[in-house]
Amino acid sequence: MSVKNHELDLDVQYPDARLESTVTPELVERWVRATLLGPAELTVRFVDSVEGQTLNRDYRGKDYATNVLTFAYNEGEELGEDEPTQADIILCTDVLQREADEQKKTVEEHAAHLIVHGVLHAQGYDHEHDEEAEEMEQFERDIMEVLGYPDPYEENRS
Repeated sequence: MSVKNHELDLDVQYPDARLESTVTPELVERWVRATLLGPAELTVRFVDSVEGQTLNRDYRGKDYATNVLTFAYNEGEELGEDEPTQADIILCTDVLQREADEQKKTVEEHAAHLIVHGVLHAQGYDHEHDEEAEEMEQFERDIMEVLGYPDPYEENRS
């Protein structure tokens, strides 16, 4: 698997600035590009737990902050070869940091995995059924390996 150079319009936002120096726009772009299957217009936004919970509650009906939310604006549409995937990918800094600690991962590697996961969702991948979940997880493992990170689904490391 090689990193392709698809057309990308990427906006990285840090309304919660705690990870801005650790998870830089350059890293985010590298992770996004490694995951792209075609052109994309994406916003990656790092938020606190209040904004994360509000978005999850208002748009998914789940009243808690979650690690990553993907709002895919052309979900279910057949895109032409030159038509970009359009999505917002929201990462909750509080949840990301807590999970990284619990799973004995660095914040960088967990952020990389969540962004890869979110970008795959933006491009139509899902994990609602076992077969889909296995395919998506394997794709995530492959991308993370290309990026030089360990298997994100390996049980807690010591």
